[in-house]
Amino acid sequence: MITVVCWKWTPRRGYRSTFGPETVNTLRRMVARQYPHPHRFVCVTDSPEGIDPDVIVLPDFGDFTDVPSPHGGMNPSCYRRLRLFHPDAAQWFGNRFVSLDLDVVITGDLTSLWHRAEDIVLWGDTNPTTFYNGSMLLMTAGARRQVWDDFDPMTSPAKSRASGQFGSDQGRISHRLGRGERTWSTVDGVYSYRIHVQSKRGVLPSNARVVFFHGQVDPWSSAAQALPWVRQHYNLQSHEQVA
Repeated sequence: MITVVCWKWTPRRGYRSTFGPETVNTLRRMVARQYPHPHRFVCVTDSPEGIDPDVIVLPDFGDFTDVPSPHGGMNPSCYRRLRLFHPDAAQWFGNRFVSLDLDVVITGDLTSLWHRAEDIVLWGDTNPTTFYNGSMLLMTAGARRQVWDDFDPMTSPAKSRASGQFGSDQGRISHRLGRGERTWSTVDGVYSYRIHVQSKRGVLPSNARVVFFHGQVDPWSSAAQALPWVRQHYNLQSHEQVA
């Protein structure tokens, strides 16, 4: 049985967070609608208030919370998600898990995306110089443990940036693993709203299954909610899919 893992933490001073408990609950409902198979849903958080009782809450592990993004203070620091690569990850997340960002709209069945045999699959077509995007990854616990084992909070972020990789955890993952890992792309129905959809007047591609809103537009924003397909699949208020 797969575990779906999401993360919600109080950001460091100076960085605004828009991720309330309703974003966790909404993601839980979208996964339940679009993944009709047994699974666990876990949120790692330091603020569990308001999260629905059917979500398994794990306390924030506090890993690398004070390590800033190497790209400046206005960029998010997500190094705590590197615990996914901890050699003992199975004790928290199970033997097989997928990590998923909160700012996502799930528009189609997830079975073909998550029922794959490889020990790791990452999202991989959002930046020509950064090999992988951290918004979604599927893993067998214990795979690629070098991402965790030799991470040095004092030196690793700068090395990732110097190699041309952008981001905090995704920069580290891309730098440490290099090219060649199995990936999802638009061919699989995995899209970036900012890169792949926004320039097409917000029209949802016919094969879309997952659309990530990494960037300035969030799925709960008025700009996104003006799109019928976002309103259909992403609804903060209701426990039922909007018609």
